[in-house]
Amino acid sequence: MSNVLAFDYGASGGRAFLGVFDGKIISIEEVHRFPNEPVTIGKTIHWDIQKLRYELLTGIKKSLDYCSYGNNRGTRDRQINSLGIDSWGVDFGLLDKHGKLLDNPVHYRDTRTEGMMEQAALIVPKTELYNTTGIAFQKFNTIFQLLAMKTSQDPAYKQAHTLLFIPDLLAYFLTGNKACEYTIASTSMMCDVATREWAGTMLSRLGLDTKMLPSIIKPGTIAGALTSQVAQELGTREIPFVAVAEHDTGSAVAAVPFPSGLAGASCAYLSSGTWSLFGVETDKPVVTEKSLAANYTNEGGVGGKYRLLKNIMGLWILQECKRTWDAMGSIKDFETLAAEAKNATPFYSIIDPDNELFYRPGNMPENINEYLQRTGQRICPDNAHVVRIILESLALKYRMVTQELEDILGKTIRQIQIMGGGSQNRLLNQFTANATGKRVCAGPVEAAVLGNMAVQLLAMRETGSLDQIREIIGKSFPAEEFLPTGKREWDDAYGRFAELLRRNV
Repeated sequence: MSNVLAFDYGASGGRAFLGVFDGKIISIEEVHRFPNEPVTIGKTIHWDIQKLRYELLTGIKKSLDYCSYGNNRGTRDRQINSLGIDSWGVDFGLLDKHGKLLDNPVHYRDTRTEGMMEQAALIVPKTELYNTTGIAFQKFNTIFQLLAMKTSQDPAYKQAHTLLFIPDLLAYFLTGNKACEYTIASTSMMCDVATREWAGTMLSRLGLDTKMLPSIIKPGTIAGALTSQVAQELGTREIPFVAVAEHDTGSAVAAVPFPSGLAGASCAYLSSGTWSLFGVETDKPVVTEKSLAANYTNEGGVGGKYRLLKNIMGLWILQECKRTWDAMGSIKDFETLAAEAKNATPFYSIIDPDNELFYRPGNMPENINEYLQRTGQRICPDNAHVVRIILESLALKYRMVTQELEDILGKTIRQIQIMGGGSQNRLLNQFTANATGKRVCAGPVEAAVLGNMAVQLLAMRETGSLDQIREIIGKSFPAEEFLPTGKREWDDAYGRFAELLRRNV
């Protein structure tokens, strides 16, 4: 029996889960949960990395207590065999030559990267950037963050000796080792998609310092252990640290129990949370004129795989609406909001979830009504209609992405596997089946955690292959099925949605 500890850091909060694997079934127990709230200093949005480090140590302490005292589930008096960390992509910390963190990492939603994509394209054409890295153009990509720092002559950039992505930085705090795991590094737009190494020549042409980039390691590498100092502080042994698929979506996809015969391009995955990551797993990168035109990304996966996917704004829009309503005193959980939305008027109005109005934090209900006014649609009469408009519009966007993927791949997608926290939204799951006309299977909810654990178990040789551990996850956490209904109504709504996007308002 093995105990593995998985930390999953998201853009709005983090969790620590202890997993127990008995050789046949995985069971998980949440031992720690905490918010992840950005801090604005001046005009710059930062992550509070020292708080995240504190929560990391707190999670380990709680897990050690759990293993010592348990909850009558057979975990008592057992040690933690390994631990791993996954998080969101692109953001990073910079260390000086003494290994000291120079500043709090900057949040990907900060405005410092405005205009950087265009500036980079003047030096390295967009086609070459994409063909080299296989990564979609997003203004928050690490490459544009570094270019912004170089352009503004940021003191931290000038003093930087080592760049570490968020999970690598947290691992450094634990182990003292400096390395970049491949799946998280691949989100940066700085890796060569063919060699899986840094695209040094291209980065040098942009004038970026490549000396600060440490070695890239594969997911599943045992990348050290707790330092003696950290272990002593926690009152434990030097627990092995596994570099899992450190990009949270990479971990989530590693946990997808693809049905027999539907692996790869026949079954799409949708990692549903703050962002919606919609794509397929491939053996080779897909870098074509079509994938570039549709802005698809090829991020690293486990076992030499690639994740061909598209970033969609996701449930961030609903989360920001809830935050605004909570502040106004209308406090309801997401389940209640979805139940009320179910009774709202279908297709009352439609939004493009990826419109710039919905990118930055703020009063999201006001932003939605501004968009509706700008596009000549009815503004929302109440909160229930706001929620329904968000969910229906996301489902319609998923249909568009499904069709794009089928065109890029030349294959039909037969099933969509929704995983992550958003898979608990049964109304959105049903809307997704209705809009796409595909069979939808929802679960596992804790996909990133389970994928994190899966790679640890592979690294510790507790299981033989990724396919085997995926099958075990499928048996341990059965999915819920949603079948499409209401084809005519959803076809009509999709026509309205497609026309709205063609207008590019």
